[in-house]
Amino acid sequence: MPQKTLASLIDWLRQRHDAVMDVERQALARLEAGDTPGHNARMRQKAELLASMAQDAKDVLAGLPGEARFNISLALERFSSSARMALQLNSVFYMSALLYPDDHKPGQPDNLSVCIERLEREGLQFSPNHS
Repeated sequence: MPQKTLASLIDWLRQRHDAVMDVERQALARLEAGDTPGHNARMRQKAELLASMAQDAKDVLAGLPGEARFNISLALERFSSSARMALQLNSVFYMSALLYPDDHKPGQPDNLSVCIERLEREGLQFSPNHS
């Protein structure tokens, strides 16, 4: 049963990631069109999706064994807390940088994609502390 729950969680995370990336694409399109307020609103939406991610995942996480649930929750909380900080600061720059390491290059995966891939590989042995 935990494996089935883990698969559901991975699917849920992929859907959330897709939603975040879609909003980010919309934001960039608005910026290219010269619509700064529209861009900023979409970046806020991106941050809100990430800020609520850890809380929104709790129902799915509930079906996992204790240590796995704790480790995965910790990883998700890191994404959410960064997004909450960006919202608190009301920093569009910080919102746009969410999910990307400082040295990110176009075409490289974002941090949430990397986390999801690790979760797939490591399964219930997932640790939030290694890359």
